[in-house]
Amino acid sequence: MAEKHDSDQATRQAAAEAALAEIRFDDKGLVPAIAQEAQTGEVLMLAWMNCDAVIATITTGEAHYWSRSRDKLWRKGESSGQVQTLRDFRVDCDGDTVLLTVDQTGVACHTGRHTCFFRAPRGGRLAEIVPVAVAPEKLYGSKNGGKD
Repeated sequence: MAEKHDSDQATRQAAAEAALAEIRFDDKGLVPAIAQEAQTGEVLMLAWMNCDAVIATITTGEAHYWSRSRDKLWRKGESSGQVQTLRDFRVDCDGDTVLLTVDQTGVACHTGRHTCFFRAPRGGRLAEIVPVAVAPEKLYGSKNGGKD
């Protein structure tokens, strides 16, 4: 059984290296990453990945991103429990954007909504079209909410 796990890990590591060879990171070492719900196709969020985030995502099967505000690697859901389980990892034609299809546990947005794309032009204004599903303070333990 340990041999199978080792070969699975080796396969995941090789897949991560193959993806890294095709990704064109920007001058800060980042690439935009779109997270999409696997079941529905709904776009959940856009975040940033560095080399370490790509490797961690592909090798663990859970979405990891680079936090520009905190200047650190983070696993989606590490503080909120709202984990993204990776279904597929794709690199676009130019290598300058990646797409993660995921199974989203709970909500994706730190505002407590299923998607970060919850505002749209309606009736001459920008309206919130997706309701809050979970109060941010329940996710993060503070009124301000967190970004994880």
